[in-house]
Amino acid sequence: MSDTAISREFNFDGLVGPTHNYAGLSHGNVASAKHQGQIANPRAAVLEGLAKMRQLYDWGFGQAVLPPLSRPHLGLLFQLGFRGTPAAMIESAWRADPILLAVAYSASAMWTANAATVAPSGDCADKRVHITPANLSSLLHRSIEAAETTAHLRAIFANRQHFEVHDPLPAGGALSDEGAANHTRLCAEYGSPGIQIFAYGRSALNSQTTQPRRYPARQTRESCDAIIRRHQLNADHGLMWQQNPEAIDAGVFHNDVISVGNQNVFLVHEMAFVDQERRLSELREVYANLCEGELHLFEVSLTELPLADAVQSYLFNSQLVTNENGRMSLICPRECQESPLAQAVIERLLESSIPIDRVHYFDLRQSMRNGGGPACLRLRVVLDPSEQIAFHQGVRFTPELHDKLQSWAGRYYRESLNIEDLRDPKLIDESWLALEKLEQILDMPAGSICQAS
Repeated sequence: MSDTAISREFNFDGLVGPTHNYAGLSHGNVASAKHQGQIANPRAAVLEGLAKMRQLYDWGFGQAVLPPLSRPHLGLLFQLGFRGTPAAMIESAWRADPILLAVAYSASAMWTANAATVAPSGDCADKRVHITPANLSSLLHRSIEAAETTAHLRAIFANRQHFEVHDPLPAGGALSDEGAANHTRLCAEYGSPGIQIFAYGRSALNSQTTQPRRYPARQTRESCDAIIRRHQLNADHGLMWQQNPEAIDAGVFHNDVISVGNQNVFLVHEMAFVDQERRLSELREVYANLCEGELHLFEVSLTELPLADAVQSYLFNSQLVTNENGRMSLICPRECQESPLAQAVIERLLESSIPIDRVHYFDLRQSMRNGGGPACLRLRVVLDPSEQIAFHQGVRFTPELHDKLQSWAGRYYRESLNIEDLRDPKLIDESWLALEKLEQILDMPAGSICQAS
């Protein structure tokens, strides 16, 4: 099948940055807290991600990469009152509070499901792909990503005839937006009209909505409403569902930890949404009217997979992708293979009438220890034939690019990194040099990835 023969989904996977570490910055993310302070392996992390990309490419799926962000974020440290040379700022920040330095060095942009919310051109009134970068305003270390992520997306999707990359929503609690990790699109075919499910944890302007008690609800209904308007979506095809507060309190900080959908298949835990029975009934009706086909719903009960096991295995953070034969594959983290309960669910799934006939397991330990599985590592972008050649082709995955990136990671990435290593002034130059070389590999303009200052 030609890459540009039909509308197809591309996975834009994030390249893990050279400062990947386990600082435990993400409140509400169970894995992040559990592994706080452990030694990370940035080289292994990026190679694990590249191995997944290469395998999916070899299986015929659309694949591209998104670059890491420039770290350390000296602009943040300057705003916080640190002055002097980069090395002096790093040392001063460490002495003031090592957590502040960890924030400036965070490599959390590797989870590109949080990079943006994307609507394909077939769903938008102006027939362009619309992209809203997430403001990620709930957490400091993620809120500093939005400006750079926007710049990267605008460089990659620069053709205004085909793409509209919006500014992030205004920062602040009322419009907190976590990107595609709280968004699912269902359709008959990728190029046909789709239904977009927006999951939110709370309504900032309606104090009557039930909220979690232990962990914060990061996505607001108001941000979802704004994205529907700016993407020019048919409001009847944009469903607004509240995340179950009990699930959030169990560690389901994003909805892609508790449900996953693709085309006419939706896999969902029974504790995913408020008033779920009614929501699924609504989904069946809307899908039948818009997509004129059968929607395959697969609901997993709390009895067969408790929330703690769903979070630990990350079963629902698997990628659900359509094979060339029209059937689907589930791309799971290795942790699903090691969980008897998750395995039992997968076996029931394969024995059902759901059109999934392949399950593949990937070792993504470095990402999983920070709470990011296969689905976290990719941003899904549906592109029609003209759009597939309109985005910057330097980031399009090929065997040649894979080999270059493997060699690049082997040369410029450390094999171990702990929190104390963030104090090492050599890490600054190492990180910037790695990103300068990456600009050349991806044919990006000088200074577009490495923003050394």
